[in-house]
Amino acid sequence: MLLDTKKVAIIGGGPGGLTLARLLQEKGVDVKVYERDENKNVRQQGSTLDLHDDTGLKAITAAGLLEDFKKSYRPGADKMKIVNKDMNVVYNDHSDRPIEDFGNEHFRPEIDRGPLRDLLIASLKEENVVWNSKFTEMKRSGEGWEISFENGKTVYADFVIASDGANSRIRKYITDIKPVFSGVSAIEINVYNAEKNAPKLWEMVNDGKVFALEHGKTLLFSAKADGTLTLLIGLKTEENWISHSGIDFKNKKSVLEWFKKEFSSWNTEWQEIFEKEEISIIPRPMYHFPLNQSWKPLPNLTMIGDAAHRMPPYAGEGANQALADALELYEVLISDSFSTMEEAIGFFEKKMCKRASEITEITLQQTNSMHDDNNLKLLLDFFDEALRF
Repeated sequence: MLLDTKKVAIIGGGPGGLTLARLLQEKGVDVKVYERDENKNVRQQGSTLDLHDDTGLKAITAAGLLEDFKKSYRPGADKMKIVNKDMNVVYNDHSDRPIEDFGNEHFRPEIDRGPLRDLLIASLKEENVVWNSKFTEMKRSGEGWEISFENGKTVYADFVIASDGANSRIRKYITDIKPVFSGVSAIEINVYNAEKNAPKLWEMVNDGKVFALEHGKTLLFSAKADGTLTLLIGLKTEENWISHSGIDFKNKKSVLEWFKKEFSSWNTEWQEIFEKEEISIIPRPMYHFPLNQSWKPLPNLTMIGDAAHRMPPYAGEGANQALADALELYEVLISDSFSTMEEAIGFFEKKMCKRASEITEITLQQTNSMHDDNNLKLLLDFFDEALRF
């Protein structure tokens, strides 16, 4: 096996990095995940994840974790309502959603980010996850890398995998290809203890999802098992809108004042989001990488997930593509079909970039549709067509 006697470092403990570590660990590889979070109890932001049969679930199954996943996923969390700006429900599948289950290619079970990370961490040996390890830089050392962290520690690895997300600090060691702005900016808001702090919206979401959209703007809600209501506000903007908007995103009142103006024609009950103090607010400009990106493979370094192919979240593909990367990289690394690491990594990266390009193109089409002036009709037409098959 190509990794015999090699030390492997995975930088970043997201779903892709942890799944890859699990797969390699089970083959006896000397692998460690270096994660910036202080410990495993750090709260996981973001909405629930829906895993797809041919990517996310396939990787979880290959890692021997499907039964653990079944204990942690949230049946029914994929139920959905579509509403207009006045809160009128125009589509609701809560009562007549088709019954699907594992083994059905169309089944997309939902799981919260925290429980998914917990089950992946539990599958790893304790010493294989190194916490409080915020990456700062790497230097070539022999045939591998000397990796430095903010806490002052350095480690050596023969082979490094960047799994450090959309703002990867390691990507620059592989390629100088820059991301492209999608034309959409978003604001992620988490309302904690939402049953108490946003009761009307919590009841409307009803442990599922709500898509509220009209005239090019979107409010996407999802409930989490811990009682958090996650909202993604999306709208078309200039690339530097977040820094030039004049909004203080650390100040709830500042964001609320902007929201009242920007969504002035929307039902005022949407403003319930901002009524209590138990919220977090994170602005997120939406970027993607060029569809034709490629780079020269290296024998001791590669990347997976958002570090390699970030994209907007509107098609729900981010985590699934990261998990697909993990499985495909693992399969290449344990294969006897390649004589060198560079050959194996080149094969993996070419296949990954092709797959990610196709998914990114679909994602951008959906992102544009979601923020088209006629977005409500386009989404309803999409579901109407889907239900015919």
